Formats: sequence, C-alpha cells, structure tokens
Amino acid sequence: MKRLAALLAAIAVFSIIFLMLGPFYILNEGEQCIVTRFGKIVDTETEAGLKFKMPVVDNVVKYPNKLLSWDGDAQRIPTKENQFIWVDATARWYISDVDRFYETVSTIESGLGRLNDVIDSTIRTVISENYLSEAVRSTNRINSIRFEEDVSSVDSVEDAETLRSLTRTNTTQEKISIGRTGLSDRILDIASEFTKAYGIGLQDIIIRQIRYSDDLTESVYTRMIKERNQIAEAYRSYGRGQLAQWQGKTENDRKTIISAAYREAEKIKGDADAEASRIYAEAYEKDPEFFAFWRSLESYRDTLNRIDWIMSTDSEYFDYIKSPKDEKN
Repeated sequence: MKRLAALLAAIAVFSIIFLMLGPFYILNEGEQCIVTRFGKIVDTETEAGLKFKMPVVDNVVKYPNKLLSWDGDAQRIPTKENQFIWVDATARWYISDVDRFYETVSTIESGLGRLNDVIDSTIRTVISENYLSEAVRSTNRINSIRFEEDVSSVDSVEDAETLRSLTRTNTTQEKISIGRTGLSDRILDIASEFTKAYGIGLQDIIIRQIRYSDDLTESVYTRMIKERNQIAEAYRSYGRGQLAQWQGKTENDRKTIISAAYREAEKIKGDADAEASRIYAEAYEKDPEFFAFWRSLESYRDTLNRIDWIMSTDSEYFDYIKSPKDEKN
C-alpha cells in the first residue's frame, strides 16, 4: 500500500510539473501557427481550438489567418511616353503557406518589407510599359460623351443652336486596350508569382490614386485653359454678331422714324403754307391796294438791310417810300 501511495504521489507531482510547463495552448479564430522543435517545424495548425505541444522543447509561432492590408508609398513613375505620374496603390494579402512564410520571412514585419519590394517594383515595371491613358482610364466611354454649354438664357431657338454648335467640344481621346483595372490585374498576376516563394498570397492590388506630376499638371491646365479660351472666343464672336445685328436694326429703326417724322413735318408745312396762301388770298381780295402796300413793306424789311449795291429810286420798287412831292417832280 505504501508503494502504491508513493507511486500515485509521484504521478501526481509529475502531472502537476508537466501542466506547469504548459503542454497546451489555445489557437483563436483568425490565427494559424507552426510548432517548432529545436528550430525545425514539427507541426502546423490552422484550425482554432485547444492544442497540444511538447513542453520545453516545442515552440509555437502564431500568424494571422485572415486578409491583411498593405499600403505602399506613392511613387513617381514615368509612363511609356515619358510622362511622370504619382501612383499610389494598396493591396490585400494573406499567408498562404505558413511553413514557407516562417522559413523565408519569419515575421509579419519582414513579410511587409518583401511586399514593399515586390509590389513597388512590379507597379513601376507595368506603369512604365504602358501609356498614360491606360493608367488613368478604365473605359473608352469618354469618346462617346459630347460636352455642350448651357445656353438656356438665349431667347431664340436658332441663336441657341448656333451658340451651342460654336461651343460644342468633340475632343477625341486615344482608345485604350488595357485600362486602369487591367493594369491592376496585370500587376497582381506578376507580383503573385514572386510572393509565392515567401508563402504569401495576394488577394488583389488596386491603384488607389494617380496624380499628375507638376510638369504634367501644368500642361493639362494649359490645355484646359486653351479649350475654355476657344469657348470664350465663340461667345465673344456670337456677341459681336448680335451687336452688329442690333446696331443694324437700331439704325434701320432710326432711319424709319426720321423718314416718318420728315414726311409728317413736310405734310404739316404744306398744310401751313396752304393755309397761309388762303389767308393771303382772302386779305388780297378784301383790299388789294393795302395788300400790295403791306407786301412791299415786308420786302423792304427783308432786303434793304442786306443789299450792298446801289439801286435807283426811280424804280417802281420804291414807289411806296416816295413822298407825294417826289411823285409830282
């Protein structure tokens, strides 16, 4: 009995010591691990749960078992036509082969460093092999779009159509065959071949943003300014045409008004002359001698102050200014 009790006590002590050395470990959801013994991989676990390892000699290295993000720094890259652009990309990746990942990069930080090298170099290679339009556009839909200015403020439908035709821009862009999405897929395919060696899988690589460099931005602004100047010149040309049209219409209206006023004035003058002639005729009929005397006086007043030559008083013109004595002589 004593020997049995001693054996049980020894077993209990050994069990307590064994448990204290930690033979069990927990693998949580979203984790995977490898078990190494003296630096050599002896086991791989990808399912969550309570796991067993040899205490003291086994070491557990855990890694995420989910999608991880990669965000690279923006790169200044020349396109095929030597136009420099800034490319900012992002990616989602995961550990596809935990054994190889441990053997080649060992840590998540080292894995990110390898991704930086692979993805950045692949992006640079793919972008430099393609034209700028392939990087900034995904479809050719821009060539089917027609931009027209809003000319709703113009009253005439014909004028609105004329102005719309002058300001319409039909800029045709070069057609693309790959596009931005296609370049992202190509970058993914090339980079995935390199990351397999590190036990890394790539879910996707997305070109998040493309910015023009300063020199390219200046040329784009210059082209935009040129297009807007062309539209502005179209408006000015239309305005000059409208000005000439309104000036012509105004001049015609002015001439019409003046002509009508002249006709009216001549008519009034004619009526007045006729009325004056009638009055003169009536006056002449009432006293012809007095009428002749009065007309002579009116003539003297109008002519004597303006003549600069000598006239003889023997003329009948001066009969009414002669005295009766002069008539006798």
